[in-house]
Amino acid sequence: MAETKSPSGLSKVLNAAWVRPFLFLVVIVAAWDLAIRLFHIPAYQIPSPGDVVAVLWSDWPELLRQSWPTTYATICGFLLSALFGIPVAMLIAGSKTVESYVYPLLVFSQSVPKIAIAPLFVVWFGFGIIPKVISAFLLGFFPVVVSAVQGFKSVDPDMVDLARAMQGSRFKVFCAVNLPHAMPAIFSGLKVSVTLAVVGAVVGEFVGSNSGIGYVMQRSIGTFDLPTMFAALVILALLGVILFWIVDRIERLVIPWHVSQRDDISFAS
Repeated sequence: MAETKSPSGLSKVLNAAWVRPFLFLVVIVAAWDLAIRLFHIPAYQIPSPGDVVAVLWSDWPELLRQSWPTTYATICGFLLSALFGIPVAMLIAGSKTVESYVYPLLVFSQSVPKIAIAPLFVVWFGFGIIPKVISAFLLGFFPVVVSAVQGFKSVDPDMVDLARAMQGSRFKVFCAVNLPHAMPAIFSGLKVSVTLAVVGAVVGEFVGSNSGIGYVMQRSIGTFDLPTMFAALVILALLGVILFWIVDRIERLVIPWHVSQRDDISFAS
C-alpha cells in the first residue's frame, strides 16, 4: 500500500485560515497601487497605499486614542442588542400573538435610515456617548432578533415533547433543548450584529461628536485629507475584524460541538 504523503510545512502555512485572506488583501493593495500608477489618479481623489501607511505610522497614537470612544460605543451597543434581542426573540418564537404584533414593527423599523433619526438622539441626549450607543444598538438589534427567532423555531417539536414527557419543567426543557439548539443561529446573528454595531457607532459620531473614528473621518473629509480618512477606514476594518473574532472565539467555547462539525464540513469541501 502506498504511503500517504504528509503535507509540507509550506502547504500547512498556505492552508491556514488567516493566510488566504491576508494574501488576497496583499493582491488588492498591489492592484490599488498599480491602478493609481497606470491611470495617474491624483492624490486628492484616491491616496496611494504608501500614503495611507505613512499616516498610520505617524499618527498611530492619535488614531488609537480616537478609536477608544468608537470601540466603547460599539461594545455597549452590541451588548445591549444581545441583552434585549435574545429575550425579544424568545417571546416572538414562543407566542404567535407577540409575533403578530411585534415582528412586523421590527421589519418596518429597518426601513427607516438610521442616519436620518440619529440627529434626534443628539437633540434628546446631547453630544455624549449615549447617542452613539443607541445608534450601535439599533443597527445590531435586528440581526440578533431575526437569527434567534429562526433558531428557536427550528427546534424539533418531538424533542420538546419528549423532554416534557420526562416530567421536565418548562424552564428546564428550554435550557436543555430549545436554547442549545438555537445557539448556532444566535451566534450567527451576534456576528452580524457586532459588525453592524461598528457602523452604528460611526453613524452616531458623524451626526454629533468631537471624538472617535467617525469624527476623524468627518474632519478629514472636510479638509480633503484622504490619507487620514483611508487610515481611519483601516482602523474601523480592524476593529470589526477583531470584534468578530472575539465573538467567534466565544462561540467555540460555548458550543464547541457545532464549531467542530462546521470546521469538518468546511475542511471536507
